[in-house]
Amino acid sequence: MTNNDILIRLRYALDIKNTDMVKIFKLGGMDFTKDEVLNMLIKVNDEEEAPEEYIKCNNKMLEAFLNGLITFKRGPQPSKPGQAEGAQLISGKESPNNMLLKKVKIALALTSEDMLDILYDGGVNVSKGELGAILRNPSHRNYKECGDRFVRNFLRGLTNKYRE
Repeated sequence: MTNNDILIRLRYALDIKNTDMVKIFKLGGMDFTKDEVLNMLIKVNDEEEAPEEYIKCNNKMLEAFLNGLITFKRGPQPSKPGQAEGAQLISGKESPNNMLLKKVKIALALTSEDMLDILYDGGVNVSKGELGAILRNPSHRNYKECGDRFVRNFLRGLTNKYRE
């Protein structure tokens, strides 16, 4: 699952408008025009060649969007003395799938029970322990990398919750 697919599905699930997408990227520290955002949201199949205007979303862009989503949904967080401005960026070790689950959980103020319900609605039945392993720091010994199928089902459950 590409980062562009994640953006497309997340935008649909949370019913985010194009102008809000631009605002969210700006809150995350990246300036894109409405046209550039729309070019990121072009659906490209594996067999097809991407159109010229297509913009591939890298991990840094996805993370900026997710950080902006947190600020967009919850408001700016006052910085503590001695703390750097802006959201923390992930290390290269964390998968975009794990990052997505963590940051959407924060942005929507979901509890672990809410996450389990959303996953169940999406067709995945996991225990609280398995979810905790996915939400852990990558350097933790019980960290578990999240697969594409898991994220697809999470986004499907999110769509069921927020679009119906």
